[in-house]
Amino acid sequence: MLSPRSTIVASKDLISRGLHEEEVILHLKSGVYYGLDDIGGRIWQMIREPRSVNDILDAIQNEYEVQREQCERDVLAFLQKLEAEGLIEIKDDTNP
Repeated sequence: MLSPRSTIVASKDLISRGLHEEEVILHLKSGVYYGLDDIGGRIWQMIREPRSVNDILDAIQNEYEVQREQCERDVLAFLQKLEAEGLIEIKDDTNP
């Protein structure tokens, strides 16, 4: 279950590159390309290495001056879409 305490990392079966103002991702197993806008691309840059959802939320909230509640709704929805497409791995951190 995805939560602010989860740790996110990009899946290994991908190639990604910045292209102008977006990030382009190729899922090697499916052969499908994905394009991310500036905020999605920023999140993608952060999750190339394992990163907590809270860290992502803090960065996006500070960089884009968005309210925490809206930021959390939007980022969690975005991450759920990435997970559904097999682009990220989620580690649920239930330890205190």
